[in-house]
Amino acid sequence: MKIEAVPMTLKQAGEFVTGWHRHNKAPQGGMYAVGASYDGALVGVAIVGRPVSRHLADGQTLEVTRVCVTDDSPKGTCSFLYARCWKAVKALGWSKLITYTLQAESGASLRGAGWKTVAELPGNKNGWMSRPNRELQPVVEQPKFRWEVQ
Repeated sequence: MKIEAVPMTLKQAGEFVTGWHRHNKAPQGGMYAVGASYDGALVGVAIVGRPVSRHLADGQTLEVTRVCVTDDSPKGTCSFLYARCWKAVKALGWSKLITYTLQAESGASLRGAGWKTVAELPGNKNGWMSRPNRELQPVVEQPKFRWEVQ
């Protein structure tokens, strides 16, 4: 048996993330999604979109906004998804792909797919700011690493 890429809509990928992700909700949108299948079962998804940071939206960069796998997915499923995302991004003419991990996460799947750490980002101690017309839940972000492949 080997891991295989399967077609995936953004809606399907979002539903998978909602059901399986350890600490994040599904992103609001995206450019495309890819699934990973093993022995006929969907075991993971990746969602790629525009960079969340407007400072990185240079017209040549996309961001893997979510990677999510089941608890029983085979070893290497995350690396497989990151590699497939990069292959698709290159084929579509983009020159860089970025993503983020919590500093508490190992990043082994990204290293395994050939990605490099390019920035260390501190957590946001203040969380998101609410405004009169937009009430937000307080979210205190943890320190992260930004990764890229090009």
